[in-house]
Amino acid sequence: MPLPVFKEGGNDLAEKSTEYILEMKGITKLYPGVKALDDVNLKVKRGEIHALVGENGAGKSTLMNVLSGTIRFGMYTGSILFNGDYCEFRTIRDSEQKGIVIIHQELALIPELTIAENMFLGNERSNGFGKINWDDTYKQASKQMKRVGLKESPSVLIKDIGTGKQQLVEIAKALSKDVKLLILDEPTSSLNEEDSKMLLDMLLAFKEEGLTSIIITHKLNEVAYCADRITVIRDGSTIETIDNPEHNIDEDRIIQGMVGRELTNRFPSREHNVSSEVVFEAQDWTVYHPIYTEKCVDKGVNFKVHKGEVVGFSGLQGAGRTELAMSLFGKSYGSNITGHEFINGREVFLKNEHDAINHGLAYVTEDRKTNGLVLSDTIARNTTMAKLEKISNKGIIDYALEKKYAVEYAEAMRTKTPSVEQDVGNLSGGNQQKVLLSKWMFAEPEVLILDEPTRGIDVGAKYEIYCIINEMVAQGKSVIMISSELPELLGMCDRIYVMDEGEIVGEFEAAEATQEKIMKAILTHNNDNSNLKEAN
Repeated sequence: MPLPVFKEGGNDLAEKSTEYILEMKGITKLYPGVKALDDVNLKVKRGEIHALVGENGAGKSTLMNVLSGTIRFGMYTGSILFNGDYCEFRTIRDSEQKGIVIIHQELALIPELTIAENMFLGNERSNGFGKINWDDTYKQASKQMKRVGLKESPSVLIKDIGTGKQQLVEIAKALSKDVKLLILDEPTSSLNEEDSKMLLDMLLAFKEEGLTSIIITHKLNEVAYCADRITVIRDGSTIETIDNPEHNIDEDRIIQGMVGRELTNRFPSREHNVSSEVVFEAQDWTVYHPIYTEKCVDKGVNFKVHKGEVVGFSGLQGAGRTELAMSLFGKSYGSNITGHEFINGREVFLKNEHDAINHGLAYVTEDRKTNGLVLSDTIARNTTMAKLEKISNKGIIDYALEKKYAVEYAEAMRTKTPSVEQDVGNLSGGNQQKVLLSKWMFAEPEVLILDEPTRGIDVGAKYEIYCIINEMVAQGKSVIMISSELPELLGMCDRIYVMDEGEIVGEFEAAEATQEKIMKAILTHNNDNSNLKEAN
């Protein structure tokens, strides 16, 4: 695909004499009772891909918020030098005018607007009389979309394209702002491996054209693949910057800097003591799309879960795994749902989520910020909201009891917070995930469905969540784990089901499962379907 040549002031970036496009010196940011950043220093070379890594709560996003003007000048100490100029950004617009554009983990797109409208929202193409020039808007949108390989019409609504393509829209939007430094915060957290590699390859191609990028990610294989240098932040301080000229750095070397120690095993060991007793079973489960009711999302799915077992679900994006989980959880997704659902050998007819909870099911959503937690409410209220009857008497909530439970779960989960009265929105991603797990553990489920349970969190927090999962199954509970990370499924599960296009296409015991076998099951099913379509 054609790529832009990034220029500045009419000269190629390569002609700039200074080695560094960005220097952040002595950045310190204080919140009440917390030093979020403590004398942080960051230097980014012109035309490189620079990775920023660290545990959740280390200060990575706070540092980028300082750089982007989200945390305005005067609210921190230290200095920012960009393209040789000292900068005092008071708004995001200030930093964007310099060519610094940040793409956040939660994409800032409006679903009901078109691609073109989203791309130029706040940066409208005017005809000079205060009116939007729509012809120019759609022309410029098409131009930028081609640069990132988007073939859709710019008039397509955002809600009608997938997450991977929405990420490309954000990049195209950044290019339309004459970007010189592109910051991507967890850009692949919601993408499958194929889409993730495509996005990283695009950054590498842009680098060849002179664009500088900062990437924040917890996926260390991606850091090793694309980053030229890696800066490690721990507890709000800069630990080190590591060179990666050959793009082959050992991931364990990065982890050691992040956590301050060597992490010898990514997955905690446990004995696979799975009972023969079947706790949960789905038979001939079929689900149709809630809006496009003629579209079958899951077709005749059959699977079972034993007591004390971790069952994994693997598949590419769009395989129907999340839709399956949500439909089983009290029909919280889908239409025209048919099939049979059994809990402890008895068929159940779950009308809603409350029914599911009362029957011992819990669903930990993949989207903790939108569907899992109330970010503007406290840790205490979020912890207990899935089963309020445990802390109420005749409909009146016992707030002292609520706090007591919340403190117990925060301590058990090792949630980093000064108080359970803290709003969940103020926590790091890993600690938010622990609150979400606390919420559903509080509901005392027999079967816990985990949908991408470690998305967007660091290796240390992942390990703690894996330990929690092991503790659950050791107590005789059962876990269904949906994950896009094959190493995670292989490291944690007793059995793995493979899904593709809404069907189960493979099943493997832990001892025999490999990444190659799982991908072969998916590709074989794809080929069979392609041959069937050609025959018809």
